[in-house]
Amino acid sequence: MGATRRPKTKRRTRDYDQILADLASTKHLQQYKDTKEVGDLPALGKHYCVECAKWFEDEHNLVAHRRGKNHKRRVRILRDEPHTQKTAEAVVGLGVDNGKREQTMMDMDDEAKE
Repeated sequence: MGATRRPKTKRRTRDYDQILADLASTKHLQQYKDTKEVGDLPALGKHYCVECAKWFEDEHNLVAHRRGKNHKRRVRILRDEPHTQKTAEAVVGLGVDNGKREQTMMDMDDEAKE
């Protein structure tokens, strides 16, 4: 049998919707931080980047991270409005009246009679 592919979860961070909830509500962020054991975190959890959901050893590393490309890209992505089910349905034309109505069989019969 061949090797199976498994998603790499070692460096997996929080998803964008979770981070948006953290930014919107300090209570949500505090609940997430409370789930982590303080003794297991770098620098006892003092230096945390909210946008990337990462802890750092000291303030210098956090500042260097914030100047980096990965952090700036993530901040740019978080500025955009998140996708919703409503917008996805609107893209394919569900639930949106574009002013065009499909002709029904009855309408076609009425046109044929005229």
